[in-house]
Amino acid sequence: MVNTLVKDSGLLAVGYVELLDALKNKIRSSQLKASVSVNTELIQLYWEIGQEVLQKQKDEGWGSKVIERLAKDLKVSFPQMTGFSPRNLFYMKQFAEAYPEFSILQQAAAKIPWGHNMVLIDKLDELNKRLWYAQKTIENGWSRNTLEMWIESDLYSRQGKAITNFTATLPQPDSDLANAELKDPYCFDFLMIREKADEAEIEEGLVENIQKVLVELGTGFAFVGRQYQIEVEEETFLIDLLFYHFRLKCFVVVELKSGPFKPEYAGKISFYLAAVDAQLKQPGDAPSIGMILCKTKKKLMVEYTLQDSRRPIGVASYTTKLMEALPKDLKSSLPTIEEIEAKLIKDKNKNKKQRN
Repeated sequence: MVNTLVKDSGLLAVGYVELLDALKNKIRSSQLKASVSVNTELIQLYWEIGQEVLQKQKDEGWGSKVIERLAKDLKVSFPQMTGFSPRNLFYMKQFAEAYPEFSILQQAAAKIPWGHNMVLIDKLDELNKRLWYAQKTIENGWSRNTLEMWIESDLYSRQGKAITNFTATLPQPDSDLANAELKDPYCFDFLMIREKADEAEIEEGLVENIQKVLVELGTGFAFVGRQYQIEVEEETFLIDLLFYHFRLKCFVVVELKSGPFKPEYAGKISFYLAAVDAQLKQPGDAPSIGMILCKTKKKLMVEYTLQDSRRPIGVASYTTKLMEALPKDLKSSLPTIEEIEAKLIKDKNKNKKQRN
């Protein structure tokens, strides 16, 4: 029969491969759910242990030595389990202090690994910030190191802070999502540039570090090109940086400025957005978004500029690291370019004579 395995022939029944794939997906899904469930149970256990220890300290004045003894006894009773070191028990106590009600804990902290929760306890004091970073970890699948990086760069205070006109130019809920995706300021501190660096120098540094730029921009950004050419009526125009955002499903046009924001920048980027929408936008894509990145900006000036624009535009600042100028006494002791070239020629001639 066709719909059976042919004995010892190696032939497969019709639909077997599809069934195997479906079962493998179910098993993987079940494993993932079990992993999440186990993590949630573990987090709840640690919180309950922390609550018990915290209560004993309050009621009976338990000190660190009692906790150390408790850690040893728990290890003896449950040798197959890790996590009962004195240090971890202290973290459990802090965990219970950080989340006095389990209902608060369940919002996000119970859904991320214990190591991530330890980072939140170590680095953050405010409950709303811990819950915000925990939720972002769930949404973006951040590793422990990535979570630390975002906390250290103060993403909480920067996310969604760019000045935009998205509410007036994009439909709901696209406007809310677009606003949430932009930051202010952007942290490009991996760039070492001169104090009076121009746009081309900054742009080149960003492209050379495009992976770091994409991390800072956030999940969803894909790099399309630098100095991207747009042809309009036989004239060529160059977009500083062009990205596509997979969550927003639109192109993002970035204009990079080395100085403060000026109102005329909005007119230029509006032209680029119209051209990109006409030439690159595909069916199903949302309207392209413009982002003007300036060294500094004045809030009211930006708001006045954007309020009558029909194109979705955001304005944000960015930070970089400045190259430190060489001390004058050190600079005077360094050889000039001419001296270096003369020395190279001299050494080259000397080597020729030695070979002859």
